Amino acid sequence: MDEALLRSLTPSVLAILVRRGADFAAAEDSVQDALVEAVRSWPADPPRDPKGWLVTVAWRKFLDATRSDAARRRREDRVDEEPAPGPAPAADDTLQLYFLCAHPSLTPSSAVALTLRAVGGLTTRQIAQAYLVPEATMAQRISRAKRTVSGVRFDRPGDVATVLRVLYLVFNEGYSGDVDLAAEAIRLTRQLAAAIDHPEVAGLLALMLLHHARRATRTAPDGSLVPLAEQDRGRWDSGAIAEGVEILQAALARDRLGEFQAQAAIAALHADAPTAEETDWVQIVEWYDELVRLTDSPVVRLNRAVAVGEADGPRAGLAALAALDAALPRHAAVAAYLHERVGDLATAARLYAEAAHKAPDLAERDHLTRQAARLNACRGR
Repeated sequence: MDEALLRSLTPSVLAILVRRGADFAAAEDSVQDALVEAVRSWPADPPRDPKGWLVTVAWRKFLDATRSDAARRRREDRVDEEPAPGPAPAADDTLQLYFLCAHPSLTPSSAVALTLRAVGGLTTRQIAQAYLVPEATMAQRISRAKRTVSGVRFDRPGDVATVLRVLYLVFNEGYSGDVDLAAEAIRLTRQLAAAIDHPEVAGLLALMLLHHARRATRTAPDGSLVPLAEQDRGRWDSGAIAEGVEILQAALARDRLGEFQAQAAIAALHADAPTAEETDWVQIVEWYDELVRLTDSPVVRLNRAVAVGEADGPRAGLAALAALDAALPRHAAVAAYLHERVGDLATAARLYAEAAHKAPDLAERDHLTRQAARLNACRGR
């Protein structure tokens, strides 16, 4: 069973059902039922037209789910619109569906969560981690969003800012390796950049390209994480870096700074440094100051503390870190790194172990565990 194929077809099938009059929540349920049926039947009897098969089965399941006396007249009208046999249209509806999910009836955060779940294929747990909220809270938010758009006609698509936020989070989840969605997010952002003249769209595309250029060096052959300072810069994709920098420079020249442009500027400074030691940390701190002004995000402040520690020394970094909530994800890992830089190996080892316990995935947990073991071994000598 080609799960990647099913994932790639899901947005288009969902969009077709919505355009044919299905409300979003019912359409999503029907598509999920069709996917389950595909997993069951395709290995023994693969269809010649997978997309057409999914559209037909999902539509029939939608009709079955809506059969009732109260809905009989509407159901009979919809039966006449059942997709005809034969190949389904080859149009790519994914980006359109992103806009449809960013409906004005939803708050931006709810629209993002709904799209990540329904279109991006992320789990509720993954979305909750991205938003720094408990999984149960995110499950309730997604359920409320589905109820809100149930029965709503999707003729007023949402704004660009919400769609950008969704694309950014999909890229980050794909880049992490849990779900391989990074390339798809770049593809959709390219489409958006070609259709809309918007500096933040360009900024997001530049940011994705600059991060993606380093992807091959982020993990070792055994799957372990490789920190940025230890990555083989000769293996970075110079073409993607050059394209990202060119796009970013054009966006910055328009003097309409946004958070994606600022993040891309930081990524460009890392990409421009021949070695980790030659990184322009002073300028990176200045860009983080801009990001704090634009977002006031605690995660941005956490990353800024790392940059301050590199630019002004680890004690300055610890001072910046002291103002932040210790419950922040990766706070303990940052504190461990800065304490190690100061020379307090005992505290650093303890904090690395604490950070490993809180790590969101196995690769990061193993990396932090090895850091703690390394420092404990140094102390024992």
